[in-house]
Amino acid sequence: MITFTVNDMTCGHCAATITKAVQAVDSHATVNVRLDSKRVEINSGQTPEVLAEAITDAGYTPVVV
Repeated sequence: MITFTVNDMTCGHCAATITKAVQAVDSHATVNVRLDSKRVEINSGQTPEVLAEAITDAGYTPVVV
């Protein structure tokens, strides 16, 4: 499990965009978005760097927890 804090994630659209971006680099990834705590938990075979890059490319600022 890789967890990111994404402070610029504010709504359901943001959550959907991040989920789509992660699943574009790993179609088997499980993404759990918690808007209340601004956390994104990901089960993936990809490295944190690859996942962070995907989230960044989607327009957000992930920080590994």
